[in-house]
Amino acid sequence: MKKILITGGAGFIGSHVVRRFVNKYPKYQIYNLDALTYAGNLENIKDIENQPNYNFIKGDIVDETFINELFSLHKFDGVLHLAAESHVDRSIEDPLAFVKTNVIGTMNLLNAAKNQWKDNFDNKRFYHISTDEVYGSLGAEGLFTETTPYDPNSPYSASKASSDHFVRAYGETYGLPYVLTNCSNNYGSYHFPEKLIPLFINNIINNKPLPVYGDGNYTRDWLFVEDHAAAIDLVFHEGKNHETYNIGGFNEWKNIDLVKLLCQVMDKKLGRSEGASKELITYVKDRPGHDLRYAIDASKINKELGWKPSVTFEEGLEKTINWYLENEEWLKNVTSGAYKDYYKKQYS
Repeated sequence: MKKILITGGAGFIGSHVVRRFVNKYPKYQIYNLDALTYAGNLENIKDIENQPNYNFIKGDIVDETFINELFSLHKFDGVLHLAAESHVDRSIEDPLAFVKTNVIGTMNLLNAAKNQWKDNFDNKRFYHISTDEVYGSLGAEGLFTETTPYDPNSPYSASKASSDHFVRAYGETYGLPYVLTNCSNNYGSYHFPEKLIPLFINNIINNKPLPVYGDGNYTRDWLFVEDHAAAIDLVFHEGKNHETYNIGGFNEWKNIDLVKLLCQVMDKKLGRSEGASKELITYVKDRPGHDLRYAIDASKINKELGWKPSVTFEEGLEKTINWYLENEEWLKNVTSGAYKDYYKKQYS
């Protein structure tokens, strides 16, 4: 029986990965480690909390002693490391918090895994989940590949780039068996509404302004979160040690075009007159160091492992909107209290 530690499993992407592993691999024992900060929510995984192969552990990866004791106690065979501070705006406000979680936290996990597995790396794997933002910004053309030089422009992307480098260094220096993936923007259910799609869905529901940075022409590649979870599953089980795989949706959208599509679909869903939600679009001051364009070349994972997205963006967006409309209570719960103070500070 394999013992798998998944960090950040109460967060957006992590909860989908935990759910997939718990349901698909009943012979694995899945340990979900999450600090339950603002974006971590046990409601995200309530449907599997009583499964016999699921274990929740509340704790912080920044706590070195705690992490070492955890590895010593459970003797994990594999780690899927998703726990991270991930919001660029927050990293500009408090960069040290990102260094602590994304760099020091990753180092604690690497050290614990190395020390636990040092006598035998067979059938062990450390899987580090990262972002396309480590590559910096693209111009109007071109794609990020696994060999694109790192060029991070925000404290968030710099902290993730640093953690990526440490993972590779532990592979080269100590022989730690690792795989690493860099993924494009995710969207889907259980996404904390600080990121564009869930934020704007929530604002449209409540007839609040839709704050678009700059001229709205920033371009991103979008991937449905369940497709990402499927790719993570595949890389964890079939990826080659010491390899990096880029995961993308082959699906670029300018922010303003995505927002207009979102408004159009939401108007139909809510029974509003056509164009009503577009009136909520409000252009706000651009954020510092804003990358113009991200776009992933995911041909390696397609050719080597056979992965590709299962839904179009339009299909995934419809599923996403339907989920939020059917789970307004979840939205209300996660956007109360501290979220309101943050939102006011960020966008007013």
